[in-house]
Amino acid sequence: MDTSHQILPELLEIVEGCKKGQRKFQEQLYRYFAGKMFAICMRYSYSKEEAEDMLQEGFIKAFNHIDKYRGEGPFEGWMRRIFVNTSIEMFRKNSKMYPLTELTVFTPNQIIGNNILGDINANDMMRMVQKLSPGYRMAFNLYAIEGFTHKEIGEQLGISEGTSKSQVARARMLLQKMIEDQSKKKLSNEQVAGYGK
Repeated sequence: MDTSHQILPELLEIVEGCKKGQRKFQEQLYRYFAGKMFAICMRYSYSKEEAEDMLQEGFIKAFNHIDKYRGEGPFEGWMRRIFVNTSIEMFRKNSKMYPLTELTVFTPNQIIGNNILGDINANDMMRMVQKLSPGYRMAFNLYAIEGFTHKEIGEQLGISEGTSKSQVARARMLLQKMIEDQSKKKLSNEQVAGYGK
């Protein structure tokens, strides 16, 4: 299939070179996408070291399966799916350490709306998400960032749909509390600065 309509011209040569297993093009693909894919890995990981492991594993998979990219959708989206799936696989491998228990399902008015990302910068938000327990973080990212349904999350993580809803609801409440605490701290610092004038 002709992939040229789904891929940027500068990427087309790189992808074709990677399909032939040429090291030079693999290095170029890594440089092209490492930053964006590392950001995805950081969202799902507990530490920089864990994110680096995910990044390495994701690129190995991308190189091994690049011949399966047929131009059905943007290439970056294809790469992103590999890294999200790699994160899910690493989570499942470690799931004995991260038990996902069935929680009381929260009522809708307890679930913070999608505007949770509203007045906060991306770096602060990433740091807050990383503070969540692995189960909450995984469910929240898959639901709020990747757009998975609770049914899909349940299937991916081997939990019930209700547990997925509980995990996301609890994650949102914890994030909302972190955002409120940060806002109070910022306001307090501004007031202190104002008194000093």
